[in-house]
Amino acid sequence: MAKRHNLLECSFVDAQEWFKETDTVLVPVGSCEKHGAHVPLGTDSITTISVTERAAKLANVPHTPLLPFGYSPHHMGEVGEGCGTITLAAETFRRVLHDIARSLIFHGANKIVFVSHHGSNTKPIDELLRKLRYHTGAFVAWYKTPTERECEVVKGILEGPPEETPGWHAGEMETAQVMAYNIELVDMSRAVNDRAHAPRWMGPEFSKIDGTATVKFRGSENIIVPMEHHEYSDHATIGNPFRGTPEKGLKLFEKEAEHLAAFIEEVKKFPFKVENRDFPERA
Repeated sequence: MAKRHNLLECSFVDAQEWFKETDTVLVPVGSCEKHGAHVPLGTDSITTISVTERAAKLANVPHTPLLPFGYSPHHMGEVGEGCGTITLAAETFRRVLHDIARSLIFHGANKIVFVSHHGSNTKPIDELLRKLRYHTGAFVAWYKTPTERECEVVKGILEGPPEETPGWHAGEMETAQVMAYNIELVDMSRAVNDRAHAPRWMGPEFSKIDGTATVKFRGSENIIVPMEHHEYSDHATIGNPFRGTPEKGLKLFEKEAEHLAAFIEEVKKFPFKVENRDFPERA
């Protein structure tokens, strides 16, 4: 029987064997949110689980099932606009991830790596990671798949020039990844080639090149503004989806998984041992 890496598919006996074999676990965290009309709400979840599954096999570690909801308040939009988007409030998001991690630590994990393709999932998590480390002594990390502005890992696969921001929302990269996962989920007749812009209520002194929380003012990008996604992206697409192909998507998954697996191999060497495994607040 083939070895199962997803704990959801393991019996408790299988899980016991995993925790004897390794003290490192991956926790994939996705989102369900408005993307371009040509790709599904689960685009970020698709990339997250596709990379996690491959990396877990390469590094021979278990992973939890995908958490398909994340921190996406800016994608809700106005009533009916971001239809289908499901967001967790920051406090809820942190609490869910905290309880997942504490459950794994209770069973023997010393090292937990959260994996996510959704950039905004990183916004509420510093407190969570520190709380877990301070309370238990475990090693915890957040692995953001190498995309958006950080494309060095997948260099040579994407073809779009910088002005197309190829790693961004429903553009070349994400379209290719969904195509590689299941091309039937993509409807290119709905696709548009579009860019980000500063919210129009800001006026001509401000600009924006992508989906980060910042805006540019007089050449500097040092200002963080809470913005709704529809205020800076007219079609929930930032980039050129017409450059996406299934072949690129598969290469992206493989490259990202290789990078994550290499990181996990280093994590295995870290000398972290949990000091407190008990989880009395679990109820």
